[in-house]
Amino acid sequence: MAAVLSAPAITRIAALTDYVAENAKTARADQGRGRPLPSVAAAAADELNQHTPADRLPELLAPLREGRDLGLVSEAGMPAIADPAADLVRLAHAEGIRVVPLIGPNSLLLALAASGLNGQKFAFHGYFPVEPDARTAAIKQLEAESRRAGQTQLLIETPYRNV
Repeated sequence: MAAVLSAPAITRIAALTDYVAENAKTARADQGRGRPLPSVAAAAADELNQHTPADRLPELLAPLREGRDLGLVSEAGMPAIADPAADLVRLAHAEGIRVVPLIGPNSLLLALAASGLNGQKFAFHGYFPVEPDARTAAIKQLEAESRRAGQTQLLIETPYRNV
């Protein structure tokens, strides 16, 4: 990870003692795969995923209210982008808590940069519908929008639905 994250980011990540992750078990496992999460194994790791009730979000910010930094780890992609952590970030802002993203590679922007498509005017749409007819309709709508506005359309998909 030293090749894609700055030394200050790696230092900051290594000092964290509290994390919120989509899945605590896999976040801890990542530390052994060359990812800069050396403190995760010993850290307190709460989970935030699609199953986390909204009324639990304030509890996840407890370390911040106690003066400790809190790491936000995404399973894949970037935390808070098409990710349930966006609600936690919004709550942190509402409470006046400063949010500092530590930037690493972002697959959406890397794909756009390598595509040769319009990188000046683009829109991100998150995930497409699962249902085939709704997905086809969404694709057709975005194709028309792309032509009409001269705008690149970005979306993401999970590997298990990527047939």
